[in-house]
Amino acid sequence: MNNLVLSFISVILIGLGATLTFDLWALFLKYAFKITPSNICLVGRWLRYMPEGVFTHSNIGSTPRKNAECTVGWIAHYMIGITFAIAFVAVAGNNWLQYPTPTPAIVFGVVSVLAPFSIMQPSFGLGFAASKLANPTQARVRSLMNHIAFGVGLYLFALLVNWLLQVIA
Repeated sequence: MNNLVLSFISVILIGLGATLTFDLWALFLKYAFKITPSNICLVGRWLRYMPEGVFTHSNIGSTPRKNAECTVGWIAHYMIGITFAIAFVAVAGNNWLQYPTPTPAIVFGVVSVLAPFSIMQPSFGLGFAASKLANPTQARVRSLMNHIAFGVGLYLFALLVNWLLQVIA
């Protein structure tokens, strides 16, 4: 198989795995500490309103629901994770893909929190970095921890993909 195709498939698997790590971390927080996870269905609601020309909401939680918003939200959530993985590997380079190390992946996870802070949260009516919430610091720390988990997932799933490639080679 072509090295470019193999690298692309690897990055897709890493993105899926890193997003799964993000979600498993959220489940851990939910059951261990009663911390409510992000509502991925709201991502779908946001996206489902876009064809109507609505890109921002004063409070997306009170915006009427849309058909299939949860399905759209979950698909988008994993597609965003794949896109972030592609962006990370594009920056980190193919060498990282072949010989992953934790620091660049975790740093990328930290940096990736700028997306929800500057795009999603303001679009949802929560303000920049959740500034309009009653406890913005709690929301910021939760977002940061989730994105660090994503970075850890990038590293762990890169190790797993490399191991699988060695096994099938």
